[in-house]
Amino acid sequence: MSTKYLWDKKNIVAAVVLGLGISSSAMADTKIPVVASFSILGDLVSQVGGEHVTVKDLVGINGDVHTYSPAPMDAVAVKDARLVVINGLGLEGWLPRLMESAHFKGVEVVASNGINKLTLAKEQCDHHHHGVYDPHAWNSVTNVKTYVKNIEAGLVKVDPANASDYQHNAQVYLQKLDKLQLDIQQQFANIPASQRVIITSHDAFQYFSRDYDVTFLAPQGTSTDAEASAADVANIINQVRDDHVRAVFIENITDNRMVEQISQETGAKIGGKLYSDALSGPNEPASSYIKLMEHNTATISNALK
Repeated sequence: MSTKYLWDKKNIVAAVVLGLGISSSAMADTKIPVVASFSILGDLVSQVGGEHVTVKDLVGINGDVHTYSPAPMDAVAVKDARLVVINGLGLEGWLPRLMESAHFKGVEVVASNGINKLTLAKEQCDHHHHGVYDPHAWNSVTNVKTYVKNIEAGLVKVDPANASDYQHNAQVYLQKLDKLQLDIQQQFANIPASQRVIITSHDAFQYFSRDYDVTFLAPQGTSTDAEASAADVANIINQVRDDHVRAVFIENITDNRMVEQISQETGAKIGGKLYSDALSGPNEPASSYIKLMEHNTATISNALK
């Protein structure tokens, strides 16, 4: 065998190896860039998109989507995204202007499209900036099943080549949500309905209330940028005393001084921290949507027993 043949063979092998390296890099670069308006949606996109997506959350862990102010890099992320996933229902009042200024040309998915919406009472509308619907729809597992289907459809639209993977991932995750739904129902089954009354900082849990028959009272209303009046707080304190409310809860995204005041003046214990509008960090108990719902359910039910 000639030296020239061996040299050529080595070069062919090297070229194949190099080509594979380039191919792997190119494959990595073909991941679908997706922007989610806040961390809970980002987790849902990751569950459905799997290895085919890179997800950027505009409002990150423990962040407050109500009061968020976009940064310049957010416009860059939106401009480069092929898919933007938003909650809708008036939650992200700052986002339309951001998408317009970024000249977004991709596909927008409104995750809440098709859910059974809760309409706010007039006095609630007067105290927040979201519109006529309660936007906190992710606090219902039933609603999140709709979110997942909408996200699946959006990913299939922008990346039909991987449609079967998105459909499979969505079905696997929907089965997990079915189990989560049953677990939540079972945890409240042995607690009398009259006992299921708690206080939170802002009114983010009405969908949870509807699904699991837990009454939530909140002095601040549905948005954290609304201020509770002294009369609102006084009314809550009176109700806690009259109804013998067992627990009040702090939240990961709010100023909790009001809740602490209510606890001190009524003797109702602080039952723990709830994660209402954002995931926690990886070393905290609500680092995914399912973990968030499991933690909130366990924290609430343990305080009511």
